[in-house]
Amino acid sequence: MSSSSSSSSLPSTKLPVKPIPGDYGPHFFGPIRDRLAYFYNEGRDKFFANRIQKYQSTVFKTNMPPGPPIASCSYVICLLDAISFSVLFDASKVEKRDVLDGTFLPSLAYTGGHRVCAYLDPSEPKHTSLKSFFLSTLAARHHKLIPFFQIDLSELFNELEAQISTKKEAYFNTLSDTMSFNYVFRLFCNKNPSETKIGSQGPKLVDKWLLFQLAPLGSLGLSPKILGYFEDILLRTFSFPFFLVKSDYKKLYDVFYEFGSSVLDEAQNEFGIERDEACHNLIFLAGFNAYGGMKVRFPGLIKWVALAGQTLHQRLADEIRAVIKAEGGVTLSALNKMVLAKSVVYEYLRIDPPVPFQYGKAKVDLVVESHDVAFEIKKGEMIFGYQPFATKDPKIFVNPEEFVADRFVGEEGEKLLKYVYWSNERETEDSTADNKACAGKNLVVLLCRVLLVELFLRYDTFQVEAGTFMFAPSVTFKSLTKASSST
Repeated sequence: MSSSSSSSSLPSTKLPVKPIPGDYGPHFFGPIRDRLAYFYNEGRDKFFANRIQKYQSTVFKTNMPPGPPIASCSYVICLLDAISFSVLFDASKVEKRDVLDGTFLPSLAYTGGHRVCAYLDPSEPKHTSLKSFFLSTLAARHHKLIPFFQIDLSELFNELEAQISTKKEAYFNTLSDTMSFNYVFRLFCNKNPSETKIGSQGPKLVDKWLLFQLAPLGSLGLSPKILGYFEDILLRTFSFPFFLVKSDYKKLYDVFYEFGSSVLDEAQNEFGIERDEACHNLIFLAGFNAYGGMKVRFPGLIKWVALAGQTLHQRLADEIRAVIKAEGGVTLSALNKMVLAKSVVYEYLRIDPPVPFQYGKAKVDLVVESHDVAFEIKKGEMIFGYQPFATKDPKIFVNPEEFVADRFVGEEGEKLLKYVYWSNERETEDSTADNKACAGKNLVVLLCRVLLVELFLRYDTFQVEAGTFMFAPSVTFKSLTKASSST
């Protein structure tokens, strides 16, 4: 099919336009067939890899979980290469209304009855005011970002050392969750959560709130398969009702409303956002976006750096210590001079993006180009991008499945940053009120760098045991070797 036979309303393309391969299967049973394959019979990555091979295409039709009865329509057009994936960033072509969690929307009771910013399309007026509020809030706290994190990291490392000394190992995820929640709460509320009525329960409260919303999208990876099928019925027959976490969420709401008063004042006075709505958005920003992201990112970064081995550890330690000595401390200027540490963070975000999925609905009839073929997508069709395949596109990256620490060092390496998509936007683009890029994308990169800096100022090398649990990597420290030299 040539481009000349396409609808005249569609944009032109120099590539051959072909029908999108794949199918959705019979109504009701097709989505369940694909869901069982995705979670239990094939597994997530093999599910996509098998269909790329079957259709000889990185663009195809399939169903995505949860499917019926929770989601009335599970049909998606799947984009699995770096070129086609980028259409999901184009707000003129793709709508991001109520697609954060894909083909289903959790009850708005989880967010106080409000469609929070993450569920809004940039074309909706409220998106502009809420996103501007987020960006302003983060900018106003720029002087606290590094010092607060250093304090929390110091406590984390002290606890790691203590547990390894007594138990011969330390489970990083739990300690990282505590650190992350404490950091986020102090950043927005200027208070240690231990001094409020939630005490040390913050991570558990947020985890439960997150789990009940996202359970239909996850799996424990149970074996044998019969247990998996039972899990599927349990997680994806009915959405978990909000009343099961209502009291937990009320505790979070109360402490954010009380101690985040200055933030809420700004939302109300500067951006015209009602105080109650601002508070629910602040909880979502702090709990879902920030803490929820850190819950995955920090263990993931530690995992990949650990697996890279002692040679990389030595290179990082040498660079970090030399720059800190020359600069006199951990400053933005110092962090920007650590070219290897910067590249390591980008490489982690490329090879194992913390948020693997992106969704959007076609706003108009459009043509999506892959490397050598184009496809027509009709207005209203759901588009799905699986990020770990797009950011490991072999036509863009050499040895894409390999963790290459210095991949983004130098002029040629920096050119590849436009294909690092972890933040719902190209790494080379800024987050603005007019796009759906993560409001804290620069903060994420900054904190990952600071984590590496503080780690290798304190230790020469370390060993971990890594696995996966639900949505996140799990990391258990087995050893920490104190720094033989320091600044």
